[in-house]
Amino acid sequence: MMNKRMMRQAQQLQNRLAKAQEELEAMSVEGSAGGGVVRVTMTGKQEVTAVAIEPEAAEDIDLLQDLVAAAVNDAFTRTQELAAEKMGAVTGGMNIPGLF
Repeated sequence: MMNKRMMRQAQQLQNRLAKAQEELEAMSVEGSAGGGVVRVTMTGKQEVTAVAIEPEAAEDIDLLQDLVAAAVNDAFTRTQELAAEKMGAVTGGMNIPGLF
């Protein structure tokens, strides 16, 4: 049975997690491929907000498709790293399943 102190600590942790989640949602990261020929901007919620493609990338459609996929994957990885860093700061490094 949780005492009042433990319940208060749990509520404080929940509040800090919610604040960190809001901050993540407001942040954005950029992933790139081909030395920056293709750049993808993604929010902390992992929504793509912008794609920038240099004109020379359009000369080879197969390559362009690969570069776009790589840039999206790079941005996605960066959002995961950002989330792990942000949430890790709140949880003190504890791994809480389903948190992010």
